[in-house]
Amino acid sequence: MSSQELVTLNVGGKIFTTRFSTIKQFPASRLTRMIDGRDQEFKMIGGQIFVDRDGVLFSFILDFLRTHQLLLPTDFSDHLRLQREALFYELDPLVDLLNQEHLLQPRPALVEVHFLSRNTQAFFRVFGSCSKTIEMLTGRITVFIEQPSALTWSSNSFPPQMTLLPLPPQRPSYHDLVFQCGSDSTTDNQIGVRYVSIKPDNRKLANGTNVLGILIDTLLMEGFHLVSTRTLLSEDKSECYSFERIKRPEALTMNKTLKPETTIMSEQSQKKK
Repeated sequence: MSSQELVTLNVGGKIFTTRFSTIKQFPASRLTRMIDGRDQEFKMIGGQIFVDRDGVLFSFILDFLRTHQLLLPTDFSDHLRLQREALFYELDPLVDLLNQEHLLQPRPALVEVHFLSRNTQAFFRVFGSCSKTIEMLTGRITVFIEQPSALTWSSNSFPPQMTLLPLPPQRPSYHDLVFQCGSDSTTDNQIGVRYVSIKPDNRKLANGTNVLGILIDTLLMEGFHLVSTRTLLSEDKSECYSFERIKRPEALTMNKTLKPETTIMSEQSQKKK
């Protein structure tokens, strides 16, 4: 690549070097007139074109020119200023994307874990604003029910031989799941003990507090943050743990990709021939 194919811009004190074709791909934009020398406001100084604008915001504009996509950081809050810069450079496709501000805002994913410990049993209910989070947890959580084996029913062996029947958690809806662990203290034997395993931890646990700890660790490893804990105002006084994860917005892509000016000019010259 020769130096003649490159252009250096000094935007508000920040230096950017890119291809001429990247800057000139939108012929009607002010950037193209700037490069062609048709905009008298901008001059070449020391091999650089100085632009008295915000250099930090120009980095997002240059990224859009390179990819035809608009992908902003999760904590980005200068949508109006970036839109003003896009209007200044007369980049209509970028202005159109910025008009979809509701799609650019980060969206929080919320999860609530309701936990109730009663004697030797523990009950869980998990609510999620995103069904994919509930699907992820459903795939990781397995409930094992302890029950007598078939051999036990056909013999008089004592104590009875037990097997563990794996079951998925219940899904009352797309946005929640329920499961429980422990044993019913009113029974005289251990038949009906429920164990819970949460991948990648392969332990089968009957203690509700231990299961709660692994469930919380799982959510934290998935990028959720514990926002609050509270005791619900009910007779059971179940505990509620609230989690939040900021979901990064997806990149917005132009509907129509305009050809670089160099390509347009070459096609026109071929037609003349």
